[in-house]
Amino acid sequence: MKIKGTFKRGILKEKEKAGETAVFSPTRLELTSNLILEETKSTKQRLDDYYIRLVDEEDSRELEDQVENEIHSLKQTSSNLIRAYQHTAGMEDELSARFRDLKKSRRKKKLIPAAPANASIDRAEQKLQHFAKGINPYKLLLVCFTGSFVGVVIEMIWCVIRWGHLESRAGLVYGPFNLLYGAGAILLTLTLYQYRNRGAWISFLVGMVVGSALEYVCSWGQELILGSRSWDYSDMPFNLNGRICLLYGVFWGFLGVFWIKNIYPRMGSLILKIPNKAGKIFTWIMTAFFAVNIVVTGLSLYRWAERFDGKEPSNGLEVLLDNRFPDERMELIFANMEFGSKQE
Repeated sequence: MKIKGTFKRGILKEKEKAGETAVFSPTRLELTSNLILEETKSTKQRLDDYYIRLVDEEDSRELEDQVENEIHSLKQTSSNLIRAYQHTAGMEDELSARFRDLKKSRRKKKLIPAAPANASIDRAEQKLQHFAKGINPYKLLLVCFTGSFVGVVIEMIWCVIRWGHLESRAGLVYGPFNLLYGAGAILLTLTLYQYRNRGAWISFLVGMVVGSALEYVCSWGQELILGSRSWDYSDMPFNLNGRICLLYGVFWGFLGVFWIKNIYPRMGSLILKIPNKAGKIFTWIMTAFFAVNIVVTGLSLYRWAERFDGKEPSNGLEVLLDNRFPDERMELIFANMEFGSKQE
């Protein structure tokens, strides 16, 4: 086979990058791709001959068989090349991301250390056979606890910056925790984990879709079960039933990138420092605490909604809930929650 162009002139090629001359040696895969490009040119010339023969020759069974064989071959080749492109593009993106993340993580910064690369976390988990290796129940529960807490802290800081005052953003009656953020952290981790060593653009798109879907479902579920809403984007452009909007969808996208490239590897690095036995015990204790917290929160919210409708307590549990979680305390914890006609 005759090879032309730059491929024929040599194996090495030079590229200008950042003002310096970088010399790259083509891999076997690249050499093969060059051969394929040359073969397509040869095929195009052969097809030009078919175009002429199709016009000049009539009722030629041999020619028809040849053309049908070419069509079948071109279809199969196109399919193979598409799959090859998808694989090579994915490999290029992953290798670039891993290389870039590792280089970034090794830069020394005086104030804020760079987040460790996800590839480093993966390698350390394998070597240590850690109890929270990969994506398992322990890892997801720890992610949930951390996300529930960090999300509340960040939103409270945002409230101070935007409105000038501190306001509760908790979603549970005990502690500064909000399961919306915990569920979001789990969902982002589950959906983005496979892209942790890929380019940031994938994490942005996935985070935008997943975060908006979670926000919509939570809003719809709260209104269906409790008849209340904690947020309403009806006055925002490009909103869907007031439950989600484009602006916060974009925020979810950036959060997806920040989560999987910055927060998750930092969290994974901290989790790696927890001994296996102590880590399992701590996770089970926190799980029990959250389970009780969720049950008490659900009962308190349900009783709060009943009080809003003017219903008196009918048993000892409801009396206890009224005493421990009166309207004043519930309004302080759930500062943005509204019931029924209050939404009008």
